[in-house]
Amino acid sequence: MYLRRLKNPPNNMRTKQIVKSGLLAAFAAGTFMACQQPAKQNTESSAPAAGTSASAASNGLVIAYVDIDTVEAYYNYFKQKKTELETNQQAIENELQANVRALQNEAADFQRKANTMTQSEGEAAQRTLYQKQQQLEGKAQNMRAKYAEQENKFNEELQKRLNDFLEKFNSDKRYAYIMSYRTGASNILYKDKKYDITPEVIKGLNEANATEEKK
Repeated sequence: MYLRRLKNPPNNMRTKQIVKSGLLAAFAAGTFMACQQPAKQNTESSAPAAGTSASAASNGLVIAYVDIDTVEAYYNYFKQKKTELETNQQAIENELQANVRALQNEAADFQRKANTMTQSEGEAAQRTLYQKQQQLEGKAQNMRAKYAEQENKFNEELQKRLNDFLEKFNSDKRYAYIMSYRTGASNILYKDKKYDITPEVIKGLNEANATEEKK
């Protein structure tokens, strides 16, 4: 879960995309633990979960994974908030680009009139243009900082939602670890689809979000 941040120079307002267009820090960590090592299990709880091998269950160490690309595509809360951030980011970029164009037009107007100005008038106009440029750079920095703060809050909220959900999801201690997987950007070199719990996670996250929106 990607969006872009504003750069310092006002003449280049391209923005930096959100990491992996995905769930950012919340979901892009290489691995995350869903719970502590499972406590002693009775005969019923030690039975392999759906898609788990008997050998793994008998050893008390069952590992599942969540496909982050799929979560990003189907987790409604993420898609909604990502759209909001992208809209805000685009508004910032449009405003700054408009400010840059206005300043460039003013500079071009100064160049056209420079030959008709006295030295003192020319120097005063140059100072004014420089001050406006400095002000625009400061404005871009402030807007970038505010956007970064929004992005960080987004990350923190996603992480909290994921942690809270996985704690409930894994309350029966089925899994010792739940890993994150992303195509081309994962520490997992091999995955068996038997251990893919992504559909369950997405379903649960969306249900929790729908319940929250009804309140």
